[in-house]
Amino acid sequence: MSESNIWVLGGFQTDFARNFQREGLDFAALSREVVTGALEAAAVAASDVEVIHVGNAFGQLFTAQGQLGAMPSTVCPDLWEVPASRHEAACASGSIAALAAMSDLRAGAYDSALVLGLELEKTVPGDDAAQTLGAAAWVGYEGQDAKFMWPYMFDKVAEEYDRRYGIRDEHLHAIAQLNFDNGRNNPNAQTRDWQVPNLRTADDATNPPVEGRVRRFDCSQITDGGAGVVLVNDQYLCEHPGAKPWGRIAGWGHKTVGLGLQQKLEHSSGHDYVLPHLRHAVEDAFKRAQVALDDLDGLETHDCFTPSEYVAIDHIGLTAPGESWKAIENGDIEKDGRLPINPSGGLIGGGHPVGASGVRMLLDAAKQVRGIAGDYQIEGAQTFATLNFGGSTATTVSLIVDQVHQG
Repeated sequence: MSESNIWVLGGFQTDFARNFQREGLDFAALSREVVTGALEAAAVAASDVEVIHVGNAFGQLFTAQGQLGAMPSTVCPDLWEVPASRHEAACASGSIAALAAMSDLRAGAYDSALVLGLELEKTVPGDDAAQTLGAAAWVGYEGQDAKFMWPYMFDKVAEEYDRRYGIRDEHLHAIAQLNFDNGRNNPNAQTRDWQVPNLRTADDATNPPVEGRVRRFDCSQITDGGAGVVLVNDQYLCEHPGAKPWGRIAGWGHKTVGLGLQQKLEHSSGHDYVLPHLRHAVEDAFKRAQVALDDLDGLETHDCFTPSEYVAIDHIGLTAPGESWKAIENGDIEKDGRLPINPSGGLIGGGHPVGASGVRMLLDAAKQVRGIAGDYQIEGAQTFATLNFGGSTATTVSLIVDQVHQG
């Protein structure tokens, strides 16, 4: 039996600059907005949705609200009795929700799926939020002396690059600068109106250290927001000939390894890649999509901190291992470069509602190949990739979205 194509029929993202608590809004309001927006963008009635998958990482910790798989039918009566599940994989929660929906559709169990990524993080002060996010590390086994868990962890990644290959802070600052610059073109980006100093020349006063070499503007943001997409299979398109997909999910890769960062670094000892499982996820996506790096027109990747994008550059294959700096200096990752990275602004410029980021990346990839990304559109984009990971890359997912037409 041949395997069905999976199509992105449409999707929606909230404005990541918003603070839902200040607006007096909760998960119900966020869910209602994302459900409504995604269905309208896809021109799909709620009654036509056959299954729902929700990505959320920290609902209980930030809002004391669990059971978020039931939230869509709570706020949309036409989704009553539609089977739904919540998926948690830290920052990769949204991608795991998408993979689960894809499995349902490929198997023919359902023909249409609503995939949501939802997160509310601005319910507590910023320092408290940073501590809460530490639950995605190996609690009690790593980072006990860190004031801020995740800047500390990705400083360790940068240290490992420095030990193996050398790394210069100026290249990390250039990544941050590019993502803030890109975010200004995105009407949903959290930092689009921020006054960010010149990060290539900023001193300790304007860009202070947070942990090690990771500085204030090397970090992604504490963000409220959601994103949603409607996915369908070939059978759905046969039965709905008027449907106009934005793109096709042509390939995917998914790898899961241990929680501990030190585990990962020890496991990769002697390997060319600092995090080889990440490279393997990318290779699987390429293989399934039958593409190579030069077939890609851009990448939305997981820049939770600048070292994580530094990892993505060489692990996607844009440079040899340890040579990500070359792509930065050559302008290869800029909007008109060989492989534009994070034209949306990514997590640093665009915002990072943790459980929503994987869905948001998929949505932006689909918008790019559909040619509807507005001021951050990559001209002529036909194939776009995502690279999303949770924790210190414990869960890694890569997707390839292309413009191939059905029929």
